[in-house]
Amino acid sequence: MISRLTFLCLVLLFAGCDQTDPVEGSYILSDAIIYTVDEEMPVAEAMAVVDGKVAMVGHLDDVQDAYPDLPLNSAGGRAVVPGFTDAHAHFVGLGSQRLRADLRGTASIEEAISILIDFESTLGEGDWLLGGGWNQTLWPDREFPTRQDLDAHFPNRPVWLSRIDGHAAWANTQAMNIAGFEEISAAQDPTGGAIIRDGEGVPIGIFVDAAMTFVRRVAPRETAEFFDRALEMALAEAAQVGLTGVHDAGIDSTTINRYKRFIDEGRFTVRLYGMVAGGSSAFEEYCNNHLIDYGERLTIRSVKFALDGALGSRGAALIEDYSDDPGNRGLIRTTPEEFNERVQEAVNCGYQVNTHAIGDLGNRVLLDAYELAGVTPEGRHRDEHTQIIELSEIERFTRLGIIASMQPTHATSDLNMAEDRVGPHRIKGGYAWRTLLDAGVPLAFGSDFPVEKANPLLGFFASVTRQTEDLLPEGGWYPEERLTREQTLYAFTKGAAWAAFQDDQLGSLSPGNHADFVVLSKDIMTVPSPQILETEVVATFFGGNLIYGSLE
Repeated sequence: MISRLTFLCLVLLFAGCDQTDPVEGSYILSDAIIYTVDEEMPVAEAMAVVDGKVAMVGHLDDVQDAYPDLPLNSAGGRAVVPGFTDAHAHFVGLGSQRLRADLRGTASIEEAISILIDFESTLGEGDWLLGGGWNQTLWPDREFPTRQDLDAHFPNRPVWLSRIDGHAAWANTQAMNIAGFEEISAAQDPTGGAIIRDGEGVPIGIFVDAAMTFVRRVAPRETAEFFDRALEMALAEAAQVGLTGVHDAGIDSTTINRYKRFIDEGRFTVRLYGMVAGGSSAFEEYCNNHLIDYGERLTIRSVKFALDGALGSRGAALIEDYSDDPGNRGLIRTTPEEFNERVQEAVNCGYQVNTHAIGDLGNRVLLDAYELAGVTPEGRHRDEHTQIIELSEIERFTRLGIIASMQPTHATSDLNMAEDRVGPHRIKGGYAWRTLLDAGVPLAFGSDFPVEKANPLLGFFASVTRQTEDLLPEGGWYPEERLTREQTLYAFTKGAAWAAFQDDQLGSLSPGNHADFVVLSKDIMTVPSPQILETEVVATFFGGNLIYGSLE
């Protein structure tokens, strides 16, 4: 039988369970509808797993004839898919969010304040109130909140709250006093950042991108124990939602070493593809000395740069003014000349280059730099987000072989404001999954968690419907950009694996690949689309070993 030690320990990690390295299972998974994401046999009813890898898929009789001594484990007629991979996420950030005030999904300032008041009861005297996830575009007036909104409830406790996209933050007056209110008031906007001010030029408590440093530099830093706990929680949640792979966008040496320690301790149940943060010590450390497949669970061979901000906070860099904010074209976080140098340095080091670009100007600067550096399709270089592009630029994506690493739930989270930001013409190049795919641009899908929820089934639903979880708008938002279920599953599995040079090991249930797979409560490939939202992960297997749920 399959050992459940890993699953039990994953659930009990917070109680201090010592998890040992899981024993790789050997068995036949039967009575299943297995979507392999393998062209040789797209659908199978049985799969032989030997020593943690897929040995064979096919009809049950054929698999049993080939492996007569393996025990049977029934999937109960359920659908089975390869383990999902999130191609752009912030892994420790997922757990960190669970340990701070979580304002995601709040519908008003009042609801956000209520959550903050409840969270404050867990703090000690003098502690900062830290959290994030607010999104003013979901609130009735859709305007930025102010420090005074927080001061009314927290006059003496410093408060610092990141926006949902991580590209802006909201402070109260006490936090700004600690940072130096007069200094902030007199400061010019830094390159790549903005201090939002009222009509008299006084800061309102909102800091965008590089300007967040004014307050962040004085906010308390979490301890190593905090981040250990956060990683434990992230691992548990990943298993629960069927994620067996994660591409971690922008990590430093400390985080890499934490991952290595968890692997050595036998409690790292995800295959993590790390993008070192450009400009960090990790960039130099792994230049021409990549750490590949540490325990088959950690790979370092890429770098993450950031060109601009986010659309919701109007930090995304646009070629022309924001349609709803004349005179504002967003923020480029580095000059094109400096970015060109960074890309060339990374290419010279042998890195895959992965760059955050949201606005059409950000995407143009990315393509210019990649082209100048002479990148080729063999390098599998990536555009992280690819949210607003000029349609005329797609030819360069195809010619240079740039992968569009996109997040379907960004479209459904942003649909209430995206067209307001860029207008009816530019939105045609917004969240354009189908247009890019039809042009031959490879897609790798993720969520950008904790910006969005980690559950890949929400991204799957968004991709095939272009609707919110409330099934709006009817028929989908720009429905011509919807993908088929097969295309979507590919983007969340083999497409993501291909974007990490791991398609010969992961992303499909092909013989020789790791037996990372998920058993689902409903068949997401055939049920009516609203039922995708009702689907749950019944069991998650990692290297053939059960790490979440049960087949019973």
